[in-house]
Amino acid sequence: MVMSPLPSYPSHPAHGVPWVSPSMTEHLLYEAGARGDAEAQLRVLAGEELYIVAPKAEADAAPDMITWRSYRDGTGRNCRPVLTRGMLPPWHPEWVFHGVSLKWMAESDWRDPHQLLSVNTGTPAQILFPATPPHRAMWLRYHAENDRPRSDRLIALRHGALHGPLAYGLACGAHLAVGNGVPWNEVGTVYHEYSCERELLRDSWGITEPTGWRKQLDALLEARNSPAEPDFVLRVREQLRAGLGEQPSADLWRETAAGHAQDIGVGHDMVRDIEELVRRIVRYEARFRADGLLPPDGRVTTTVAYDYGRAVNLARWGLSARFCVPHEAEQAIVHAGALSRSAYRSWEDFSAGYALGRVLRFDGEDYGDYYRSNVTAHHLLTESEGSPWQNIPWR
Repeated sequence: MVMSPLPSYPSHPAHGVPWVSPSMTEHLLYEAGARGDAEAQLRVLAGEELYIVAPKAEADAAPDMITWRSYRDGTGRNCRPVLTRGMLPPWHPEWVFHGVSLKWMAESDWRDPHQLLSVNTGTPAQILFPATPPHRAMWLRYHAENDRPRSDRLIALRHGALHGPLAYGLACGAHLAVGNGVPWNEVGTVYHEYSCERELLRDSWGITEPTGWRKQLDALLEARNSPAEPDFVLRVREQLRAGLGEQPSADLWRETAAGHAQDIGVGHDMVRDIEELVRRIVRYEARFRADGLLPPDGRVTTTVAYDYGRAVNLARWGLSARFCVPHEAEQAIVHAGALSRSAYRSWEDFSAGYALGRVLRFDGEDYGDYYRSNVTAHHLLTESEGSPWQNIPWR
């Protein structure tokens, strides 16, 4: 397949219709351009991952090699194109994208002194920058001065899903979107850049092809990926609460869970693990209440949110890695949303279940990054005016 190095966009908005930026990044670039402030534009770019298109076959053959193709614009100028995330073209099975930085571009080989850097080529927000050695030295300085926030941000795309079942499902995956600093409502060309996505799926999930992706996705949608013990003990507490008409004491809960474990024939070591699991959940829930993940009298009833929330993201990762097509990813995301709605009573309830499932599996009561990222995402999603949880009803 012969592939153009440039996605195709209209060169200007429809007549009489003002251009609307896809995200804050493009808005800031556009506003700075309207002021003629090229330095402000470069400062914005210094904080963002930028994208260079590549044929999928080329990226598969040499994942670490980036061929940065140039083109000549209508006036004959020689340009090297790069896109911001909000201006990426629609998903295509044979087009993928490398993620690069302003620093990477500054350090690339620019043999033609007249060659230009073209940002968001062919769009209403296109920007052209000279790329002489002094200009590229300035790019490096801006990059070094920028903090480049990569995570713990609530980001949305204006052209992404905002309402309806797809948006609802995507909102169920918003914890990880916040943690990864990617738009929560995007089902498209990238999640992480292509080669990184393939590497992460291989190393973290053992996924190297579509069949493996589907197998892992099904396990998440069926809540079989996480250990069964947390939901076992949480069900015991709910049964006790229904029978007593009130919350059981921690001692009664622990003893009853241990007794049920013995009744089904688990070994002595597992019974002790069940007792310790109850103690851990009691401690985590107390911390959740102190940090605002649970109300003063709140409790977690199930941790399936952790599998369902990851299913949303695995669908997005699979699409980014070209292990599925958009329809498959969207179908899985909508299904994960429906499963979440049936298991919980509110976004806050869902979030606490997700957080408990995650920390029980990875935190080890260290209250480290796994714990703190849950707290950050929970508060961003429950309190931010632009959060999907503020704008999409749970029921």
